Amino acid sequence: MNAGETLVPSVMLNNGVRIPQLGLGTARLDNEETRRIVREALGLGYRLIDTAASYGNEVGVGRGIVDSGLDRGEVFVTTKLRGAEQGYESTLRALDTSLDRLALSYVDLYLIHWPLPRIDAFVQSWAAMEELVAMGKTRVIGVSNFLPEYLDRLTATSTTVPAVNQIELHPRLPQVELRRENARRGIATESWSPLANGGDVLTSPVTAEIGAGYRRSPAQVVLRWHAQQGLIAIPKASSADRLRENLTVFDFDLTAQDMLAIDALAVGGPAVGTEDPRTHEEF
Repeated sequence: MNAGETLVPSVMLNNGVRIPQLGLGTARLDNEETRRIVREALGLGYRLIDTAASYGNEVGVGRGIVDSGLDRGEVFVTTKLRGAEQGYESTLRALDTSLDRLALSYVDLYLIHWPLPRIDAFVQSWAAMEELVAMGKTRVIGVSNFLPEYLDRLTATSTTVPAVNQIELHPRLPQVELRRENARRGIATESWSPLANGGDVLTSPVTAEIGAGYRRSPAQVVLRWHAQQGLIAIPKASSADRLRENLTVFDFDLTAQDMLAIDALAVGGPAVGTEDPRTHEEF
């Protein structure tokens, strides 16, 4: 694959917009590092870049896109509404501020980052986000870390179904029930922390053995596990080698037996990860 080309398939969202099935996550990166990594990733063929207001690196994302030399329409950009800016009017202002930092006239996908049920403002934020679509400031709207009870609240007040629910999802936390709920509602599931933050999923004998059979790394095996289930994944990486490795997961297939072996890595427990959407507060 030559620089700038991409072999990443896309997923059709419920409003007809297509999103690349694999992209770059940027959490916990500063602006300068983000700028470098985004530029390198886009040069290698990435076309989905995920950021958030609370990450503090939207400026770096925007500069990395400019550095890449790609046309705006070639890059799918996601950002997220931070908790402190939930509410109708504040949501409208928040995206304008994010667009200024990104140096873009629109984003492709705008998400409510966390439901924050204690402040109970996500319904008002959703109404504002519908307006932002009408204004052309985002092509698609969705949510992140939403449980069915919060999706029900949106359904009760709006006819716009979230296009995406971005949740913590990896073999240790496969989120089977929540994924089933998303699918029933026509919502695409996007996996954050798809490699479990590089934890024991990547050192497991299971992923190592499967990878050896394909001459692939454990990370490639896990990302292929996501891809074969129709999930969208946004792994982080900082080196060109790791960026390239993560991208090269669409030219082999895991067997049904492989998939079951990876599924067996799941840890029992509730369908929430390290941060419970019912109590987690992000401002």
